[in-house]
Amino acid sequence: MPFRVAISGLRAAQTDLNVIGNNIANVNTTGFKGSRAEFQDVFAVTDTGSSGNSAGQGVNTARVAQQFTQGNITFTDNGLDLAISGPGFFILEDNGVRVYSRDGSFGVDRNGFVVNANDQQLLAFTADASGTITGALAPLQISTANVAPSATTQVGLGANLDSAASVPLTAPFDPTDNSTFNNTTATTVFDSLGGSHLLQTYFVKGAAPNTWSAHTLVNGATVSGPDTLTFDTTGALVTPAGGLVTVPPFTATPGTAPLNITMDLSQSTQFGAPFGVNQLTQDGFTTGRLAGLDIDGDGIVFARFTNGRSEVQGQVALGNFANPQGLQPLGNNNWAETFAAGNVLEGAPGSSSLGLLQSGALEDSNVDLSEQLVKLIVAQRNFQANTEVISTADTVTQAVINIR
Repeated sequence: MPFRVAISGLRAAQTDLNVIGNNIANVNTTGFKGSRAEFQDVFAVTDTGSSGNSAGQGVNTARVAQQFTQGNITFTDNGLDLAISGPGFFILEDNGVRVYSRDGSFGVDRNGFVVNANDQQLLAFTADASGTITGALAPLQISTANVAPSATTQVGLGANLDSAASVPLTAPFDPTDNSTFNNTTATTVFDSLGGSHLLQTYFVKGAAPNTWSAHTLVNGATVSGPDTLTFDTTGALVTPAGGLVTVPPFTATPGTAPLNITMDLSQSTQFGAPFGVNQLTQDGFTTGRLAGLDIDGDGIVFARFTNGRSEVQGQVALGNFANPQGLQPLGNNNWAETFAAGNVLEGAPGSSSLGLLQSGALEDSNVDLSEQLVKLIVAQRNFQANTEVISTADTVTQAVINIR
């Protein structure tokens, strides 16, 4: 009997050593979750359920339990590296089969899909053409196509015109003669093919009180004006109505569609202060190439383009389980869904019981190396102690055999 008890102890100690050794081996594995061996004693029982006077039959391994505690987060230089702060797993697709991982080391393959080192595709909630996140879950693919240009349709210009300014000494208005106007400002507008053009607005003080005229030029050619601006005694713009000046359609470059631009001057004022521009915007843009990616804490993936635009590519999805310890380890930092783990809960980062994402960071292994080394010593002593039981039992058995 002591032999069988000691052998069960040796097996248990060996299992413990294997688990500890695996933890130590993966101390630098990204997203690794350490395990611990859990043991149960063994007793022989009678048909009535009583163990009688049995001293016990040894030990067996109850389970190897995974420990899903949070690992430290280390920052990297790769914007596609993702770390989960809190519960949850990345949802990956491996040839049509879903697997789960805490390893956020991602990159982009030649087809634009976000993948890990095993070419498993990261799943995300897709975005429609307007950038709205949908509920559809699919592999996250980054669009590398150029952004089509958009012609300018509105220019927002908010300026303060000095109420104490004098009427220009020279008339009529001439953009090449600064004695014929008081102030000017400029911005860039874009045509239907993405070509850029200089739009200039000149302001000329009128002879009547609180009146000005605005002249709009594109590439040095007048496209609108003089447009009368009238202010009330408080300095607020009265005319044109709503502060909107509609520029007659014009073609900036042959072969492009006519530009239809509305000048919004509603934020302009006439105060007793020097001329100043406090708003100057336009809604057009030229062609853009992909310049980079940004991922926020909610998993929204933004593609940045060289024209200053950004587009939503999707939202990284996370999955969680009622019993993560029931997941089946697959190796390669992956787990598989099992009946014991429960049904997967899919959602956006930060929702329900799911953690947040940190872009440009990776989650370290949650293994405490110092703790594992201490456990290694204990497991070694346990193994040696069980060998002593076998040695002692052998001595006793030999003594019995030698009785004459």
